[in-house]
Amino acid sequence: MKVSDLAKAAGVTAETVRHYTRESLLAPTRDPSNGYHCFDAQDLERLAFIQRARTLGFSIKEVRDILAHADHGDSPCPLVRDLLAHRLPEIRGRIRELEALATRMEQALDAWADMPDGTPDGHSLCRLIESLPAPSTDKSGSATAKEEA
Repeated sequence: MKVSDLAKAAGVTAETVRHYTRESLLAPTRDPSNGYHCFDAQDLERLAFIQRARTLGFSIKEVRDILAHADHGDSPCPLVRDLLAHRLPEIRGRIRELEALATRMEQALDAWADMPDGTPDGHSLCRLIESLPAPSTDKSGSATAKEEA
């Protein structure tokens, strides 16, 4: 199969196939007559596996590590469990941050509902944003919006 054939069979773009090939996740052979990449049924299975792993949030590097375990005949399952066990708390934290952001956005929209539009006048850029409380600084020195619930 050529790149376009593999992409069509897997339901991805040809650029996705090329990207995974550049990242060494796929290792096609070369057609000696024209130098084109040649993919087979195993590459299609591997590409489907990569796509599944990516839907679980695994990075390219992590997928490469998982595939390396499998390619060496070692079970990658303990690695997969470990990666997800460590990633899940991070994801839950990001969800909390995004929920807090959504709340701040809703509060801002509510507060701005009756505010008139303004034009920059040398003292103000956007009165809507400037009407918000100044962000506080957390212990790392990063600015964070004050959360009022």
